[in-house]
Amino acid sequence: MTAHSRIHTRRPTLFSLQGAPAGGGLTSGRGTLGPALPFLLQQDGVLVIDKPGGMTSAACIATVKRGLGQRKIGHAGTLDPMARGVLLVLLGQATKISAYMMDGGDKVYSGIIRLGIVTDTWDSQGQVLARHPAKGITDAVVTRVMAEFVGCYEQEVPPYSAAKHRGRPLYELARKGLAVPIKKKRVTVSRGEAELVGPERIRFRVICGSGTYIRSLAHSLGNRLGCGAALEELTREYSHPFGLEAAHSLEDVLADPETFPQKVAGIPDALPDWPRFRVAREDEAAVRNGVCLVYTAYPLDGQSFRPGMRALMLNADGKVIALAQTSRDGGEAVWGLLRGLWNQCSHADAASCN
Repeated sequence: MTAHSRIHTRRPTLFSLQGAPAGGGLTSGRGTLGPALPFLLQQDGVLVIDKPGGMTSAACIATVKRGLGQRKIGHAGTLDPMARGVLLVLLGQATKISAYMMDGGDKVYSGIIRLGIVTDTWDSQGQVLARHPAKGITDAVVTRVMAEFVGCYEQEVPPYSAAKHRGRPLYELARKGLAVPIKKKRVTVSRGEAELVGPERIRFRVICGSGTYIRSLAHSLGNRLGCGAALEELTREYSHPFGLEAAHSLEDVLADPETFPQKVAGIPDALPDWPRFRVAREDEAAVRNGVCLVYTAYPLDGQSFRPGMRALMLNADGKVIALAQTSRDGGEAVWGLLRGLWNQCSHADAASCN
């Protein structure tokens, strides 16, 4: 034990290993995707995939899981089956950071909206419920109406979505022909651009916060234009902090398993705005046992202490071992755990377990 750490007789109340936000969820691995490859080690990081259109996010995750032997896997942000683009596949310890990656991170989408139709799914793949002529719609009108969606507002959730009502996803109710309650959620659109590219097509690009439904935006745009609309094409260009330029095709990833580890971005790359600090080996062992570290031993450069500061905690070798947050414990400024990023083990020496 060093002067940097202090044993607590009780578990710290603010920073419990079990109390961090859940992230991403693990896939079941069901299906006939072939056997896993046992010689590939479990990776810890983010695989940025350019998801092909026509494939669900779950199927994409399951393909990586089975094809590359990644038992611990999840994702940060579902992408609709019809859409292509950036899908952040979380591997190993990175499955624990999904909520932190999506907190405050922007997404960028582009695509095509078809005017004159209304569908049950609010995209062009659904059943057409109504058709209306798209007359008198100009570029100026489209630009003005799109600008009305910039800002923070309550967005109506599509009836065919994973949002839940009394524990049941809305799409389950819709598929059974049951009444789907209107659900709304607060979203932020920081920028929106749109232009006519034909008598019944609009090309758009939006920058928005996590949780924004682009199908809802297309549907609402059609309502305000008075002719109805449905999302026809969608590409996710960016999901904080990765863009399409960093993405790998699913085909390329599966075709060359030997280079798979080189395609995985590290946890620090996934949380680029988080400062980091490195702890001594003896303090790493203490942290793994739930001990808070005295802040003055590991202050952030140029920052005075305040409760709620967050940082990546690295060990002496530079490996990320935890997400940490500051607080006061008994009046003393300390670093506590938001999330431990190590595997549980039964070794007597916890520091030997990665």
